[in-house]
Amino acid sequence: NGDKQLSLEVGDAVYIQEVCEGKGVFPASFVHLREVIIEKRGNEEVVISAEMPLVKEMTTTLREWGSIWKQLFVVKQTNKQKTRLMWDLMEWRSQLLSGTLPSDEFKELKQKVTSKIDYGNKILELDQVVRDENGNIMDPERASVISLFRAHEEATAKINERIKEEQSNIQTDHSGISARIQSSPTHSLYVFVRNFVCRIGEDSELFMSLYDPIKQAIISENYLVRWGSKGFPKEIDMLNNLKVVFTDLGNKDLSREKIFLICQIVRVGRMDLKETNSKKCTQGLRRPFGVAVMDISDIIKGKTECDEEKQFFIPFFPYVLFSSALVGDIVQIRKEYPHLVDRSTVVARKLGFPEIIMPGDVRNDIYITLQGGDFDKYNKTTQKNVEVIMWVCDEEGKVIQNSICLGAGDKTVSEYRSVIYYQVKQPRWMETFKVAVPLEEMCKVHLRFMFRHRSSQESKDKSEKNFAMAFVRLMKDDGTVLQDGLHDLVVFKGDSKRMEDVHSYLSLPSTRHHHSDPHKVAVLSRSSSSVSGGGGLSVSSRDSFSISSLVCSTKLTQNVGLLGLLKWRTRPELLRDNLEKLKIIDGEEVVKFLQDTLDALFNIMMEHSQTDDYDILVFDALIYIIGLIADRKFQHFNTVLEAYIKQHFSATLAYKKLMSVLKRYLDVSSRGEQCEPILRTLKALEYIFKFIVRSRMLYSQLYEGKEQAEFEESLRKLFESINNLMRTDYTTTLLLRVITHTYPEHIVHQPVLLSTFLGALVTMADGPHDDRRNSLELLINILEVLSRDNVGETFQHIQDIVVSLLGIINRTVITMGREHALISKVVACMTAILSQMDDRHYATYIETFTGTTDLVDFLMESFLLFKDLIGKHVYSSDWMAMIMVQNRVFLRAINTYADTMNQKFLNNNDFEVQLWNNYFHLAVAFITQESLQLQHFSPTKRNKILAKYGDMRRLIGFAIRDMWYKLGSHKICFIPGMVGPILEMTLIPEEELRRATIPIFFDMITCEHAHSGNFHKFENEIILKLDHEVEGGGGDERYMQLLETILLDCAAEKPTLRPQVQHFVSLVKGLLTRLLDYRTVMSDDSRNNRMSCTVNLLVCPTFFEMYLYKLRDLHLEGENYTEAAYTLLLHSRLLKWSDEMCSPQFEFHGSQTQRQLKETLYDTIIDYFDKGKMWEEAITLCKELAEQYENEIFDYELLSKRLEKQAKFYENIMKILRPKPDYFAVGYYGQGYPPFLRNKVFIHRGKEYERREDFQNQLMSQFPSAVRLNTTTIPGDDIRNSPLQYIQCFTVQPVLEIPPRLKNKPVPDQIINFYKSNYVQRFHYSRPVRKGPVDPNNEFASMWIERTTFTTVYKLPGILRWFEATDMKHTTLSPLENAIETMESTNEKILTMINQYQADWSLPINPLSMLLNGIVDPAVMGGFAKYEKAFFTEEYTQQHPEDRDKLLRLKDLIAWQIPLLGGGIKLHGKRVTDDLRPFHDRMEECFKQLKKKVEKEYGVRELPDLDERKSTRPRSMLRSIRQSIISISSLQGSECGTPTKPYADRYSSIFTCADK
Repeated sequence: NGDKQLSLEVGDAVYIQEVCEGKGVFPASFVHLREVIIEKRGNEEVVISAEMPLVKEMTTTLREWGSIWKQLFVVKQTNKQKTRLMWDLMEWRSQLLSGTLPSDEFKELKQKVTSKIDYGNKILELDQVVRDENGNIMDPERASVISLFRAHEEATAKINERIKEEQSNIQTDHSGISARIQSSPTHSLYVFVRNFVCRIGEDSELFMSLYDPIKQAIISENYLVRWGSKGFPKEIDMLNNLKVVFTDLGNKDLSREKIFLICQIVRVGRMDLKETNSKKCTQGLRRPFGVAVMDISDIIKGKTECDEEKQFFIPFFPYVLFSSALVGDIVQIRKEYPHLVDRSTVVARKLGFPEIIMPGDVRNDIYITLQGGDFDKYNKTTQKNVEVIMWVCDEEGKVIQNSICLGAGDKTVSEYRSVIYYQVKQPRWMETFKVAVPLEEMCKVHLRFMFRHRSSQESKDKSEKNFAMAFVRLMKDDGTVLQDGLHDLVVFKGDSKRMEDVHSYLSLPSTRHHHSDPHKVAVLSRSSSSVSGGGGLSVSSRDSFSISSLVCSTKLTQNVGLLGLLKWRTRPELLRDNLEKLKIIDGEEVVKFLQDTLDALFNIMMEHSQTDDYDILVFDALIYIIGLIADRKFQHFNTVLEAYIKQHFSATLAYKKLMSVLKRYLDVSSRGEQCEPILRTLKALEYIFKFIVRSRMLYSQLYEGKEQAEFEESLRKLFESINNLMRTDYTTTLLLRVITHTYPEHIVHQPVLLSTFLGALVTMADGPHDDRRNSLELLINILEVLSRDNVGETFQHIQDIVVSLLGIINRTVITMGREHALISKVVACMTAILSQMDDRHYATYIETFTGTTDLVDFLMESFLLFKDLIGKHVYSSDWMAMIMVQNRVFLRAINTYADTMNQKFLNNNDFEVQLWNNYFHLAVAFITQESLQLQHFSPTKRNKILAKYGDMRRLIGFAIRDMWYKLGSHKICFIPGMVGPILEMTLIPEEELRRATIPIFFDMITCEHAHSGNFHKFENEIILKLDHEVEGGGGDERYMQLLETILLDCAAEKPTLRPQVQHFVSLVKGLLTRLLDYRTVMSDDSRNNRMSCTVNLLVCPTFFEMYLYKLRDLHLEGENYTEAAYTLLLHSRLLKWSDEMCSPQFEFHGSQTQRQLKETLYDTIIDYFDKGKMWEEAITLCKELAEQYENEIFDYELLSKRLEKQAKFYENIMKILRPKPDYFAVGYYGQGYPPFLRNKVFIHRGKEYERREDFQNQLMSQFPSAVRLNTTTIPGDDIRNSPLQYIQCFTVQPVLEIPPRLKNKPVPDQIINFYKSNYVQRFHYSRPVRKGPVDPNNEFASMWIERTTFTTVYKLPGILRWFEATDMKHTTLSPLENAIETMESTNEKILTMINQYQADWSLPINPLSMLLNGIVDPAVMGGFAKYEKAFFTEEYTQQHPEDRDKLLRLKDLIAWQIPLLGGGIKLHGKRVTDDLRPFHDRMEECFKQLKKKVEKEYGVRELPDLDERKSTRPRSMLRSIRQSIISISSLQGSECGTPTKPYADRYSSIFTCADK
């Protein structure tokens, strides 16, 4: 029966209590068992899944997204992106549950999952999830307000970045670099070479490097793979292990437009591959073979996802590799990607420094690139095949072994041999290799280049000797290393032995630049002139050779000044100069040698610890370096400096020197004396303090806490100096900013400093933006420190902050605009202060107010502030955790302040009405705020909030109730002012809260009744407010029941009040029912339903005008101008033509008197009637206005305009065609409809030319779940009581009701037609039925008509396009009565058509032809012959003697049809065209026979001659005959058309009138 069942979806967790052996409730195959943890919480057992928190979060998230996705799917708003998000999460959840991921992939996947969840929550407009640094959800219970606020800020920034990324293909300014890659300063590219496929037949060398095609520059070291002639690596162990990481890449490298991976292929063997006799060929020659290129821009920027299975084939020489972008430097990626990067993976560094040089990253690499040369062939017939051989030699010419590295992954060699280009005069090698020499040897070494011609024949090659040489020193005489860039070397010629002799060339200049040493230039010129003398070397002017160098060294500098500082011990006399010169050295060079420079500075300080000679210079140098790092250009080096302080800094005595100099600077500045470095010092204060703290910690560890007291005293004096300096204005801002980012802990532990800074913060409240920001950052940091568990006793600190700042922060929040950039920080500070206050803080703070007025002001200010912040949160609506924590803090503060009010401001003498009023309004604002309305949230969110914070509405609701009952005699002060807020509170859909607070209403009734003898104020107020609250979403059926039950139960105890309360309850209940109906349909697409409910509310005088105009607006939306006019007419009828002032609710369009307002309304209504073609109604109003203009206010000008308009309306009636609307009966059956529709029938007025099918389709679209009934009979109880919705729709005929002034008068068709479809209240629906024996040859004899007559509650048209049919009558028409009606209808049709054709000669003749022919030609329809056979028999007369008059009537109608047909045929003969003349002749022939027969049987009837129009209005001539032919009674809507008077009399009188 459904009583015992579990409503489950796939994935729901069920607690299994019992497993049955036989048949259980669930099939075991459908149940997946999961590990759980069962926690005891009091008497309850809480079952928690044992899954990792992230998997739990993913499960919850997927459930929540799934329900939203379903809703979006229904309204067709899902998209691929949202669906993809869910698929990704499901897939990743499976991966996490598998437990097979390596640690690096797990960490990366976790980051992807949290990022995806946060992004998905944002685009689905769910709450933001705040996380700690590990990606776990932050617990608001354990986090401080400040850390929670900062976590929200960080999360918002990340999500916004992610959204920008997703929204654009070019994801960021860094050419589409993904967010994770961009967030790291260092990047690497991992390449795994799978295979090299090329049939060379000789050994080869593969040089792989990264290349920038835009700048045409190689940007990394080469990775060298030596490949054997057999198609395998030379070292067979390296097969499937050729892995390299190109590291040290920075964000600037990723910003390059393009990055290529290039592979240069050099074969090692013969000069020419085509030579067949390999024995005679020279072997071992390095010859260029080819190059392969691959664009890896997308891979390196993270745009292309890579996995190990994906392979890339690089064209030209197909060699296969896998590559992937990794985040981090080599240390980081070895840790994070151990399955990719192990100890065997080769590291290829960048040609140049990474963007950040970390301490400990010692590098001493010199890269030499052979650029090119130009060599003359001299006495040879062809150009030389030049090979360059290079050695690294010392001062004695001895070759330094293993000092050259051709590429990463290759062993070092002692000799380098270049590639040989065959017979090329100007070879361009562009080969780069690395020279690695121990640092101490660097000053002694030089590079020697030998040039040799190589022959392809081994015999010739052996005889070739070196024909020239060049050299270059790696270090200059001043100790600086070779400058980066191009070097044009001098090429020397001479005897090959002399060229190898170091003494013959080392004293000569090595380069051709113009700024060489003059002495060496002289030697060079002398050696040039004596080419043939002494067997020495000569300069070859016909040959040239150039190289370029790049030094990547953290130990060798190219700057003399920096070198002097780094090697200060060698020239101590220059130390002062070198320290001063540091400030003019290029910043890039300084940060490159940051660790060595800092080591040098602190060594100078330590080695001169007994004197202060260099203290100021070292201090200035230190603040210069710190200032450099503060520069945006070098901001990445902040981490380097931090790492240096933590890991490498070792100067234990430095703190004394630093504190001494710092204090000196502070003291000089505080005295107002000039101190040029003070601003730089203050900017560097953060790191100065860090150096001081670290130095003292090292000293303390070394000497076991020695000199602690002296240190604390020095620190106290230093803070006193800071304190003094803060009394001067110009440095305060800077100091605040510095202290903000330094150690708030120091401030917390220094009461003097804390009070000083609090004083500074007080003055900053009204300061410039930067000052405010710095003040806030400082306060935030202090509050963050105070919230930690490990900072000791904080009571007094918090008390000081509360006393100094709480009031100021309150006022700042009040005065600061909601759009201000700092508002969220200020509110976070205020919330943090309140959250850290305990009861003692509150009590102490309240006591600080000396007078009652100050305390009242503070409480009022706080209440207004809280109310404002609750009404309009400064945080984004998705910061749910922050908002809920703020609510919890505010709730505690409100309750604490309420206790203060009870103690101090409740007694008669001290009672503060405004304060209590503010409290109640704040409390109601708190309870009704959007963020606490759990009923609007998803089950997931609701459960989260209840679990963490409980339902705060109940707490504050009960507090409001208690506070109200404490008011005693003061309650009357809050009636009716508090009725609205209390109503708003009671409407919250929380049963317990409603039960607790609804009795307050009865208390208000009792209170007002005792005071005034009635409770009208309360009643009026609640009725007025109820409308607003219900329309805003408050209230439901349950509320109505509770309100009724509770108030009547309360009234039962007060018999004197019971009748009045019962009346009040019934009034409110009726109103609430209508308002709930109205609210239900206002969210509906059905404008009709909205109109119906709006009309229902017009019965309440309080809401009359408001809902009247809402109804008018709804009509105008649907272009129902007639109905809009009738709606406004209701308002106008409440007004008089007088100069009395309008009551306030009737002010409209700025009108003031009733006359003015009524006139304005009439103008609008006439305009609407005109648009709706209801000119008859417009004329009536025009006449009323004309009467006023003519006889009351005598404004003839307006009168003339009004009459002109009126005349136009008359003309419209006669000339403009007005299509008759159809009317439809619509029945709404079943209990599925709202009460105002349920089991009721309405008559709807259709629009012009609206077909029933269209109307019905529109109706069904409003009720898509309704079932259409295809019958027209009224349904039975089974359908009426069904829970479903059924709709019945059919066309009905309006019953004409001629106005008395038009009866028995010759009225033109245009006028009478209007009344056929307007001012109608009765409608017919006729249904043919068969009774008795059926004659197959004559159906008319047995055709009865069942007729239903619907009577609506009001005439149509009216204020709605439909009205309920309140009365339904059923009648039956006999076959004879049916025949009479049919004949009347036919005669009316003929007469109408004659009139139309007389009036308009342009009408086409066809409709008239068809009508006349259908009656006169027996072959077509048989005319009235069927009636004669059925009714004009002896048998019928005997059986139905009561029908004698009806039979006479039918015969009379048949007789009258002849003159009408005659008139029609005569008219047709005048209009017929020649081609239709035969048709007309036949019709005329048939008519003659018919006429002869009828006149013989039923007598002669005659019409006046249509041509003899004696009247001045010929078009009206035939109207006078209408009443003789068509029964007046039928026109007035008789049920059967039975005559009430002998026709002969009536006809004769009309004919007489017509003949005259």
